[in-house]
Amino acid sequence: MPSLLSIRGLEVAYGAVQVLFGVNLEVQTGEIVAIIGPNGAGKSTVIKAVVGLAAVQQGQIVFDGREIANLPAHIMPALGIGYVPQGRIVFAQMTVTDNLEMGAFLQKDSVKRRQAVQQVFEQFPRLYERRHQPAGKLSGGEQQMLAIGRALMMNPRLVILDEPSLGLSPKYVDVIFDQLLALKQQGRTLLMVEQNAARALELSDRGYALELGHNRFADSGEKLLANPDVRRMYLGGA
Repeated sequence: MPSLLSIRGLEVAYGAVQVLFGVNLEVQTGEIVAIIGPNGAGKSTVIKAVVGLAAVQQGQIVFDGREIANLPAHIMPALGIGYVPQGRIVFAQMTVTDNLEMGAFLQKDSVKRRQAVQQVFEQFPRLYERRHQPAGKLSGGEQQMLAIGRALMMNPRLVILDEPSLGLSPKYVDVIFDQLLALKQQGRTLLMVEQNAARALELSDRGYALELGHNRFADSGEKLLANPDVRRMYLGGA
């Protein structure tokens, strides 16, 4: 089966500083794929290139059979790509419900928008309880749920997450990872960058370890967890 997302020879630079050097990556439908690596490895740059937030100098990014490198970011939801940025970015003064509806700005059918909101509330009952509250009043974990829910509003074929557990309490780290597993079990396809490498690999079908903008390791999550070099270099030797 062809990959849902295929990245080949990806090169990206910020000004005169090159960040990615020929990175390769594949995501199959129904998988969770994790990108791990130290700070500065280029992990977030890979997904920013996919969603149109980093300019591609060389290489291919093919999603669902279509070349998408350097397409503008605002059309990605219409193509079937949902993006959850790092840092739990929400519209702080707007209610939870209004934040979710912003995720369906391309959907002109109000009935379908309401149905999508209801589906997110079923996925995240806590958001339903907070539906009338300003998003800025939510806890960090609740804001991350909201950011994920907003990315689901257009029923994307691929959900891309940048550091979904960053800055969360241990309780909410567990909640978020449980929700990501639930999304996979519902048939969703997920690509995530995650600083908690061990938890990410435990959850993932496959993983990619980057180092200084290059591919270093690629294998199943289980095999990467068992690899002594991966454990020593990325998992603290645990």
